[in-house]
Amino acid sequence: MDAFYASVEQRDNPDLRGKPVIVAWQAKRSVVCAASYEARSFGVHSAMPAIRAERLCPYAIFVAPDFTRYRVVSHDVREIFKRHTDLIEPLSLDEAYLDVTENKTGLPTATLVARTIREQIRHELNLAASAGVAPNKFLAKLASDWRKPDGLFVIQPEDIDVFLLPLPVGRLPGVGKVTGEKLAKLGIKTVGDLRTFDLRVLKDHFGRYGRRLHELAHGIDDNEVIPDRPTQSISVEDTFEHDVPLAETEPMIRRLAEKLWSASRKESRVARTVVLKMKTSEFRILTRSHTPDTPPSSCEELTDIALKLRERVALGPHQRYRLVGVGLSNFREAEPTRAQPDLFE
Repeated sequence: MDAFYASVEQRDNPDLRGKPVIVAWQAKRSVVCAASYEARSFGVHSAMPAIRAERLCPYAIFVAPDFTRYRVVSHDVREIFKRHTDLIEPLSLDEAYLDVTENKTGLPTATLVARTIREQIRHELNLAASAGVAPNKFLAKLASDWRKPDGLFVIQPEDIDVFLLPLPVGRLPGVGKVTGEKLAKLGIKTVGDLRTFDLRVLKDHFGRYGRRLHELAHGIDDNEVIPDRPTQSISVEDTFEHDVPLAETEPMIRRLAEKLWSASRKESRVARTVVLKMKTSEFRILTRSHTPDTPPSSCEELTDIALKLRERVALGPHQRYRLVGVGLSNFREAEPTRAQPDLFE
């Protein structure tokens, strides 16, 4: 979906159409959840501090996010998907992979399926969606971003190299700033450059990720579209109104642990690992984790572990923090409860 949250706001409020809309709480420490394309033309993008977005686009209209409404619209989009295939793997409220190798409507090509879905979304929901069509998930993701907004791009199997090799290596998933700098030191700037490197060399420099880089450089991605993928992790976080020392973070950690525990009760599986995330005033991110012998069995136990993890953050008493988060990961199937033995056996 194109600029999903902002587009929903513009759709539902005609006064916002054609104007720079920023979905965010207009507070000192909030971040941008979404920006309309009118706002993006000023350099505004999601995850940007709202105060910076306001400086870049002083005439922007700030709208507080309404995630309940966005979830309803996301569900409506998902229902359109289901007319065509049951193989749907959501990534978020506004993005999903669809496997249409065999589709319910009998359309002869994936391109026609994508075109039909986009038309149905536009006609029924009055929203725009972009689609990428390709032989695998990795390439389809790249293609979906290629002609945004309101675009459709197709990568045929015989055109993979023509599309892929000239791309900057930074377009590959997992290649962030650090990996990009390591690749640059090896003289690797494009996917074509990457393809010339032997697998063993890449594994020497990047470990297990070296194999993934080698596969991506050749357009290989064997990951299937998995509907109802089980939860891998859940987390909650919040930003302080003012930077605070570590000693003053306990109330926030307790509130977040309660919120996280409540959310975890909706999962059929149990989490083994507790994670604490801290962001310093200099935007350095620290994480600490612990996997107890048995999963946390209560909110109090979860909170206790999170607070003990805080003790492993040792940057000195003068360090200030702007954000804290608490998470659960390493989800596993719940072990069957052993029946209580009969007292009179």
